[in-house]
Amino acid sequence: MSGLAGHAVTRAVQHWCAAPYAPAGAPLVVACSGGADSLALAGAALAARPDRALSAAVVDHALQPGSADVADQVSDRLSRMGFGRVDVLTVDASGPGGVEAAARAARYAALRALARSIDPHAAVLLAHTADDQAESVLLGLARGSGPRSIAGMCPWRNPWGRPFLGIRRAETENACAAIGLDPWRDPHNENPAFTRVRLRREVLPLMDDVLGGGVISALVRTAELMRDDLAALDEIAGRALSENCGSDGDLDCPGLAGWPSAVRRRALRTWAAQQQGITTLTFRNLVSLENIVIRGRTGQSVRLPGAIDAVRRRAVLALRPATPDAHPDQAGWQAVRHEHR
Repeated sequence: MSGLAGHAVTRAVQHWCAAPYAPAGAPLVVACSGGADSLALAGAALAARPDRALSAAVVDHALQPGSADVADQVSDRLSRMGFGRVDVLTVDASGPGGVEAAARAARYAALRALARSIDPHAAVLLAHTADDQAESVLLGLARGSGPRSIAGMCPWRNPWGRPFLGIRRAETENACAAIGLDPWRDPHNENPAFTRVRLRREVLPLMDDVLGGGVISALVRTAELMRDDLAALDEIAGRALSENCGSDGDLDCPGLAGWPSAVRRRALRTWAAQQQGITTLTFRNLVSLENIVIRGRTGQSVRLPGAIDAVRRRAVLALRPATPDAHPDQAGWQAVRHEHR
């Protein structure tokens, strides 16, 4: 892919490979749909000549007539570009949560399994661009689920690598043109039934028009700054948890109560995950837990996902399997909810 030597997309892949993300020498699997973004990523990965084994993968979601033919065509194109190994993965995208969510979950599961079968340390490169990042930040804002939801996607979260988060979609199209590739146009990317399509085609252009441009760059910058802040808060919360969690896993409530709320809630979320594998705490769960830590009484409890109760015993909070005769107290949530009205 000499036509992409020195191109912005190639520099982005080189920068990603030089960063302390995947272990040195770990194989790279380029996920490619045949669209402009992922074709540019495939070309850039070849042009970057990383000192790693390089392969590609195409996922067929089987959601459209002829999708298997499209996947085979993309696979053939990747082979002609120079990939010695190309895997075509057919997935079942009929899971819960709507078509977009089900397809994403199935795709990620298949890619993860493929990467692990190649090498335990293999990384999967995804072609999410700055435009995709801006859409993710807007969706996070709309959900109102806290700063983590507007931190967007990370350049590296094992096994997912995203070298293009600073690259605009126009640059990937330019890269494809530079090496004579005609990208596949996914009809789903033009379907206004999908939220991201409307964000891309209606909301972001309107915001750019109203605010005088630069919206995507601003949203990407916001996500980057938020990730830095979250990393610092997570580190502080880890220290708070370490200082206030006993060897038996119980929490010292007075000790944790002395930390700021943002730290307490992160510590509580991590505590629940570490002690009982609970990774689906809601905002209501966290507020109730925090309230018991701050002003709870002996015997007060909160029911958490997975039939686990958080129970206050004098100065400590413990996680225990729920019992049939337990009646978790939700007054903590009610009190906080009324305070914020």
